[in-house]
Amino acid sequence: MISPLAYIHPEAVIGEGCEIGPFCYIDKNVVIGKNNHLMNSVTLLSGARIGDGNRIFPGAVIGAIPQDLKFKGEETTAEVGDNNTIRENVTINRGTAAKGKTVVGSNNLLMEGMHVAHDAVVGNGCIIGNTTKIAGEVVIDDFAIISACVLIHQFCHVGSYVMVGGGTRTSQDIPPYCMAAREPVAYCGLNLVGLRRRGFSRELIENIHNTYRLLYQRGKLREECLQEIRETVPMSPEIEYILDFVTSSKRGIIK
Repeated sequence: MISPLAYIHPEAVIGEGCEIGPFCYIDKNVVIGKNNHLMNSVTLLSGARIGDGNRIFPGAVIGAIPQDLKFKGEETTAEVGDNNTIRENVTINRGTAAKGKTVVGSNNLLMEGMHVAHDAVVGNGCIIGNTTKIAGEVVIDDFAIISACVLIHQFCHVGSYVMVGGGTRTSQDIPPYCMAAREPVAYCGLNLVGLRRRGFSRELIENIHNTYRLLYQRGKLREECLQEIRETVPMSPEIEYILDFVTSSKRGIIK
């Protein structure tokens, strides 16, 4: 199922069951797994690594060199997992010497025109909206939902199960389980619909809510808020994740 109008470099590795449409360009040093469907005009450049069962729509480019002036041509990769839907004109650049690879996990939906820059890491089960731009070395944890036209500054960290509103710009980290929106970006409560859909219990949601109520209380230093959370909120992996996220944040969390 490979169109005679596609170009595939003799050194590229193509798995079984792949469909490759006309005008696709597959460079050397590309590895494609099984049962992928590349529609017309998809470009996979040197360093692209594609897992199994992905659908890649026309105009997508995976593996282009980083848009980073420090890049000196080192061998790096752009790695995509399994069962992703990558829509029209999505671009995923390969890594730099900083991390050596850009990674997109599995079961994600990357909508039209969005960009994943060098050395970024996108987890599993994420939905990222049209024309959203993810800068270099951003980390997005599992099951995040990021709406259209969002701009995420380099080195930012976005937690699991968040909902980021359309048109949001952030240069700070967005902690897990919350909604973020407005201008400037701000904490807008819990992502209640998302948590309920994912099977979070009422008790756990209440504990997460109390954690953020204490974290964002006015008139106290951040360390005082964290200490109060540790003393009053029942610990669980989810609460510990929030505490670890906040204490390890290098850019600071949104207000």
